[in-house]
Amino acid sequence: MASTIATTAPYWVPALSVLLVYRRIRRNFGVQRWRPVRAGIRLGILALVAVALGALAFVQPQVGMGLGLGAVIGAALGVLGLKHTHVAWRDGLRTYTPNPWIGGALTALLIGRLAWRWTHEGVSAAQSPSALTLGMAAVLIAYSLVYVIGLMLQMRKLALQAPADTQNPPEP
Repeated sequence: MASTIATTAPYWVPALSVLLVYRRIRRNFGVQRWRPVRAGIRLGILALVAVALGALAFVQPQVGMGLGLGAVIGAALGVLGLKHTHVAWRDGLRTYTPNPWIGGALTALLIGRLAWRWTHEGVSAAQSPSALTLGMAAVLIAYSLVYVIGLMLQMRKLALQAPADTQNPPEP
């Protein structure tokens, strides 16, 4: 008898995927509040995934070129994204405004590849990694790693330039 998780996976996996994509899209547009704890957790998870992808490149050499090329492209896009990100104090909080074009393009790339894999290769897509899919994953992971690390550095600099009202609060 199949487990309940296995039999319900065709329903909750796409729903979870849609939720994760929605959250990613939401982070690409408008002013975002800086949350250092979330950024640290995200950085740790991304680092673990990057190490896993690196290990996969050694275990399955046929995907190594895709992973390496994807990582280089992702890192370059991360640097470009940082150059077009604006950080500022807003209402006493550190905020940043990401470039919507770069994040939007990467999200469209992710959605497009997932849709292609699901519609053309079906359930078996998860069992056979393709160099293209893993290369795109490497683009997203490398972009996110570079972007989060760079944003942490920018926010650290911004914290040193705190607005006057947060450095000397009014006395009662």
